[in-house]
Amino acid sequence: MLNRAQQIQEQLVRWRRELHMQPELGFQETRTSSLVAEALGSLGYRVRIQVGRTGVVGERGEGGPIIAIRADMDALPLQEANDVPYASRVPGVMHACGHDAHTAIALGAATLLAEAMFPGRVRFLFQPAEETADEDGLSGAARMVEDGAMEGVEAILALHVHAGAPVGEISLDAGPSSAGVDSFWATISGRGAHGAYPHKGLDPIHLAGHVILALHGIVSRRLNPFDPAVITVGSIHGGQANNVIPEKVQLSGTIRYQDPQVQRQLHTEIEQALAVAQTLGGEVELTIRTGSPPVINDEHIVDLLRGAANDLLGSERVKPREQGMGAEDFAVLASMAPGAMFRLGCRIDGDERKPHSPTFDLDERCLSIGAAILAEAALRYLRRQGGG
Repeated sequence: MLNRAQQIQEQLVRWRRELHMQPELGFQETRTSSLVAEALGSLGYRVRIQVGRTGVVGERGEGGPIIAIRADMDALPLQEANDVPYASRVPGVMHACGHDAHTAIALGAATLLAEAMFPGRVRFLFQPAEETADEDGLSGAARMVEDGAMEGVEAILALHVHAGAPVGEISLDAGPSSAGVDSFWATISGRGAHGAYPHKGLDPIHLAGHVILALHGIVSRRLNPFDPAVITVGSIHGGQANNVIPEKVQLSGTIRYQDPQVQRQLHTEIEQALAVAQTLGGEVELTIRTGSPPVINDEHIVDLLRGAANDLLGSERVKPREQGMGAEDFAVLASMAPGAMFRLGCRIDGDERKPHSPTFDLDERCLSIGAAILAEAALRYLRRQGGG
């Protein structure tokens, strides 16, 4: 499988670079979806478009079992700083998280599986909007589920490129693979006044200072030290003039967790932190929006992926996953069927490019490796479960 994947490496690079040059934001992936649908159709897959608004589903085979392979397609609102021939041609939009590579890799796996005989069905989910949510707070995974993308699926596979690891190395473990993510917005209101007469008003900036200290103390002083969690205040807005005390201050931030009980405690603690401003005389409005839950890698699917990777790469190249608090809406799909996501080394030699930065890039040799692992694992699952 790896040898065959390496034979289509040039095609994988062409797909990835074409996508990289024409990035599209979440729920706007019309050109990307057209490329994907055309490629799948040429490979003989049954294709559905506009799944979850701008997603694509491609399926091959008959009956059961059904295994799914998911790839996200959306880009980020960043201006690319790389001086490469395939740099983004869309001002202010860039594939800075490797979703162009994920899409090319999944198309590669589809190419490999189009040549194979197997019982059951393989279903490819090319998902929009992993990085964002719509007006109802739903990301692309949830919207694809609404449109039936997961109906009948018994197992699901995914990967994410990892700029911190070399090409030819992957990492995965059973259990939590990413954090759950929620968001919060708060408005702290006081009374405006002239900056020279603070006693005649109620300074919301002063109140916000106490609230921020309380928020930053939640993880270190209110949670069990063995419970992973993060609260980050990402934006603060208040006032326009240096000599005017404003009426209100607005805060927003992100919440990360791995345990639902910790999630509930974090919500309660944030409410109590905002209550500090009320104790000092201010008024508070708080909104917490629940996002994607943690990705929990199923141990049996992890064993499947690890076995395929051991045979293709060698067991010494299959590493334990480095823990982190990044989030992934693959969790929505993996909550509906046993699933797992592995991280695929893509580091450019001597030059790690950080994701979500204007200089992100990857070593394209990783593309054929990712395609081979996904295709081999899916094929093994179908033949094992389908008795082929």
